[in-house]
Amino acid sequence: MADAPPLAGVLETALYVDDMARARAFYEGALGLAPMFGDERLTAYPVGGRSALLVFLRGSTTETVHLPGGTIPPHDGAGPVHCALAITAADLPGWEARLAERGVAIEGRTHWPRGSISLYFRDPDGHLLELATPGLWPVW
Repeated sequence: MADAPPLAGVLETALYVDDMARARAFYEGALGLAPMFGDERLTAYPVGGRSALLVFLRGSTTETVHLPGGTIPPHDGAGPVHCALAITAADLPGWEARLAERGVAIEGRTHWPRGSISLYFRDPDGHLLELATPGLWPVW
């Protein structure tokens, strides 16, 4: 069997929410993200210049989407999931202050053996978000 061709990275991460306006207020207000696309079923945010955080309205993607260039198969998600966002160690205090100013409770803080620090908090739909400094994984 031949080796798999290399992957260049994770391009998109998707979260599913119950209220798009509430989700947009959180991701744009608390995290300072600026949408690169948005409609009634999806808001797409650029993250780090290489990836996208896709926020879908739960239940709005259960049918095939037909586009001029092809189709997107159905998908959806339920329940709280986890997403980690990379930050620099120097930016950690600024993130702690920003989240506190916006009333976002830090649920957990972990000091990892390789020197990374992770902050854990939730979005309005209960998804566990993490801000992680370098050293968490060999790749970050």
